[in-house]
Amino acid sequence: MAKSAKKPAAKAAAKAAAKTAAKVTAKAAPKVTVKAKAKPAKKPAVKLSMLRPSVNNMTVRVFARAAGLDPAETDAWGHTRSPEFLARNPAHLTPMIEDKGLPRGVLWESCAIMQYLANKHGLEKFYPKAPAKRAMIDSAMFYLVGTLYPYVARATYPALGFPQYAGEVGHSDAHPDKKSEAQKAAMAAIAEPLEVFHSFFRNGKPFIGGNNPSIADIRLGATLEFLAVVDYALPKWAKEYMAALEKKLGKAYAEPAGDVRGYIAHVKSQPRA
Repeated sequence: MAKSAKKPAAKAAAKAAAKTAAKVTAKAAPKVTVKAKAKPAKKPAVKLSMLRPSVNNMTVRVFARAAGLDPAETDAWGHTRSPEFLARNPAHLTPMIEDKGLPRGVLWESCAIMQYLANKHGLEKFYPKAPAKRAMIDSAMFYLVGTLYPYVARATYPALGFPQYAGEVGHSDAHPDKKSEAQKAAMAAIAEPLEVFHSFFRNGKPFIGGNNPSIADIRLGATLEFLAVVDYALPKWAKEYMAALEKKLGKAYAEPAGDVRGYIAHVKSQPRA
């Protein structure tokens, strides 16, 4: 009987010892804290002065949204000639961004703004660092600003009610017939540089930037929006290109484009003189 009584007691003692050892081990073991993954730092909002009906302004508005820069927009309509605006921007141009890192605190010209913001925030998706690829993006933008856009402006500004640039026939006291001729000639001239973007800069790719839109694509897409005011017959590839650009960028493109399209629809609804 004595032997059988000892066995339960021994088992109880063993269990108690095991519990004590477990507690000691738990206290001695360092606590492992699982840290949540840090969220990427949010890029600071871009202070942007802009005009809603303008494709130059649309360019930066689209880019800032697509790049996740959360633009803080101020409508500068009617204020670009104010003393306060001119003190910061003697060229009285929009779009204009404000940034303390800039030598004069402000920057205008849509292409320069996109280049600056892409460089500052490392947005290689829109503006590659590789010299050869970047050169093609720059070339496309400069060709657009220097060749295509002047034709587009000459063809569309009279219909939009925008003042034409000094030196343009549309800005002069020329007879309305001469102004009409200049406008028609500009419309006819658009086809050539447009084809250059298709055959040379895109060269079979979905976009100038390859599979993803670049800052040059955003500038081109915005420019082509204006042609609707004169019912310009875009080639099939250009229509498909613009649709693909909007699909790829989503609301970032559609919202600013909506302002331009809305203004164009308003202009076209007005009785012609």
